[in-house]
Amino acid sequence: MKDKKTALNTLCVHAGELEDKQFKGAISPLYMSTSYAFEDVDVKRYPRNFNTPNQEALSRQIAALEHGEKALVFGSGMAAISTALMAFLHHGDHVVFQKALYGGTFNLVMEEFDKFGITYSFTQGPAPEDFEACIRENTKVLFLETPSNPLLSITDVEAVAGIARKHGLISMLDNTFASPVNQNPIVLGIDIVIHSATKYLGGHSDILAGAVVGSDAHIDKIFQLGKNLGGNLSDFTVWLLERSIKTLGLRVKAQNRNAKKLARFLEKHPDVSAVYYPGLKSHPDYALARKQMKGFGGMLSFELREGLDARLFMKELRLIKPSMSLAGVESTISSPMLTSHALLSEEDRKVQGISDELLRFSVGIEDKKDLVNDITRALDKVAARCADKV
Repeated sequence: MKDKKTALNTLCVHAGELEDKQFKGAISPLYMSTSYAFEDVDVKRYPRNFNTPNQEALSRQIAALEHGEKALVFGSGMAAISTALMAFLHHGDHVVFQKALYGGTFNLVMEEFDKFGITYSFTQGPAPEDFEACIRENTKVLFLETPSNPLLSITDVEAVAGIARKHGLISMLDNTFASPVNQNPIVLGIDIVIHSATKYLGGHSDILAGAVVGSDAHIDKIFQLGKNLGGNLSDFTVWLLERSIKTLGLRVKAQNRNAKKLARFLEKHPDVSAVYYPGLKSHPDYALARKQMKGFGGMLSFELREGLDARLFMKELRLIKPSMSLAGVESTISSPMLTSHALLSEEDRKVQGISDELLRFSVGIEDKKDLVNDITRALDKVAARCADKV
């Protein structure tokens, strides 16, 4: 179900849904079988081939939300990223990555690509000219992530997509932080969109999944590798993810509103030295974010003023949970140095601008006043404890 007039929440609820022809249930039935008939059937179904009924339904749902022709769902965001990249990269090829990159993607590149004879470059910054400066004769892919994890830098998607087209390259974008609610890279010219569906698509901190969206031709090529690597989802998880996406629009818009309010509060707090959120007018990429995004997202990062211990602050929080992942309906906080970017060396983190005191804040759907009170109380406690030590 998709046409130009179909609104977001309607797509979230109805796109891709399976009809319960036997009992006429209101939701998609769950087909748990791992073995299907192979004679006298139109499709020979097998879970590793991405074509069980629930896999196909979920893929249609995600493709509709991202305005793509086709999608595939994987067992994790990293399975989606690695399969998409390796489908288009071979021995002797070169790929350009933006400087600000999720730690898991960075670690994949640094630990695995040399084994396959794939060369790579990291841009000096997020500007389109930084991407173009890295292109070589053997470059095949441009890979970007915007907003970036964890500093929320913004890359000009339309401009980088244009550079890729000019040079005959495949453009890929990790859209996890934005979600399809806030940003649709395919509409802006990107070839392939990738999600850690563990995050906003799942939204309840109980699903591990990934997704790739693109044209029929591009997804077919990723499928050819994906069926050999076998990074698929169980159909129960597929069914849970389809259920979760039904509330995606409602959840993300609530998180957008909360995050903007919390970012403004933190920016004014005397115990906070820096706030990174593209919805703040003080953010260097605010104008660009406003141009290419429909909402600024539920993610922000901040640093405490000098002398305050970020770890002590997290321990003093009562409502906001120190937790490794993000994008659930509950607010969570993490230290990128200890979690998402722990695999990077201290030097590599410094190159990306990630300090040891940086905190990444995934804003949930709780009442804004309760979140503010939790942060205020924790900051007061930490400031008092640090003052006692002086």
